[in-house]
Amino acid sequence: MDRITNYRHIIERILAEHLEYIPKEREIETIAVSDDISNNFLLLDLGWQPTRRIHSVIFHLRIKDDKIWIEQDWTEEGVARELLRAGVPPQDIVLGFQPPDMRSYAQELLTVP
Repeated sequence: MDRITNYRHIIERILAEHLEYIPKEREIETIAVSDDISNNFLLLDLGWQPTRRIHSVIFHLRIKDDKIWIEQDWTEEGVARELLRAGVPPQDIVLGFQPPDMRSYAQELLTVP
């Protein structure tokens, strides 16, 4: 299996694991979006609460230039840690939500707990 295909499988497994822990009786629906053509993967909250529209990105990952870019991450633990535990090397994880001039400092913090 090539690296990109492996990364897709890892990301899809992480999406599925997050969906398992969401209570089913919530008013807000959590959905996973996987697009293998553009290599974008999102976990979203959708719904109404009570009269306010909810449409928020929990996390957005994409595969670009043979690396996994974390474009947004509002998870408690941080999806970067999940990627590291799944075997993705730190040099293949880009913290896209950080300004480019700060990424090198943030990348140094990527370690497996």
